[in-house]
Amino acid sequence: MLRLSSPLLPAVLAAGLLAACSSTQEDPTAKWTPDRIYTEARDEVSAGAFDKAVPLFEKLEGRAAGTPLAQQAQLEKAYAQYKAGEKAQAQATLDRFLKLHPASPATDYALYLKGLVNFNDNLGMFAWISRQDLSERDQQAAKDSYESFRAVVTRFPESKYANDSRQRMTYIVNSLAQYEVHVARYYYERGAYVAAIGRAQTALSEYEGVPAVREALQILIKSYDALGMTQLRDDSKRVLDTTFPEGAASGTAGVTPKSSPWWKLW
Repeated sequence: MLRLSSPLLPAVLAAGLLAACSSTQEDPTAKWTPDRIYTEARDEVSAGAFDKAVPLFEKLEGRAAGTPLAQQAQLEKAYAQYKAGEKAQAQATLDRFLKLHPASPATDYALYLKGLVNFNDNLGMFAWISRQDLSERDQQAAKDSYESFRAVVTRFPESKYANDSRQRMTYIVNSLAQYEVHVARYYYERGAYVAAIGRAQTALSEYEGVPAVREALQILIKSYDALGMTQLRDDSKRVLDTTFPEGAASGTAGVTPKSSPWWKLW
């Protein structure tokens, strides 16, 4: 048995330490300056290697803590995470940035990027395969995206990101309205007329003036008719005729052909 006083003990411990050291991977950035780390991270971003850029930006945050470069690293890490498909991590990074640096001159960009992450998350990679519109997908990300873009527009109206934020807000509102119509149409086609009326009315009351209103009115008219509620049907028909005098009586009134949204590049 090996006793604690054995002269072999130091040798055993030394061997163990050497083995541990040999199994520990050296940090190639250990002797790099913050500027070099930043340059290397930017090079990875330029090459599209976003997964490699993220840990470099994380190292830079630590090495340059308390400096503007550390703030820049946080923002660029969020962008790299977003481009790498790490949407939740990007959101967390941006939330942390906004909490730690509420007066940063880059706040408008942080808010814009936060909106962009949610906006693209809603348009996920399967949207173009199925030709689904944003209105047929989960709506919470769209609403979160809208709030971020609205913060840019209201807090930083002169920001270079404000105009694009406004356009995306318009698209999101139209899509949310179309979502309500999509659900109303689903209920109507299955004979759930009361539910269809409820969703159509939501579209009419919450998204006045958007393109989806016309179809919402049509669904309302047809649902009331199916339920034998002639007075409400005729009232809705008058609203349709007044609001859309051109072709309101046409069999295709309110049916807008689907086309690729402005944000699609394919």
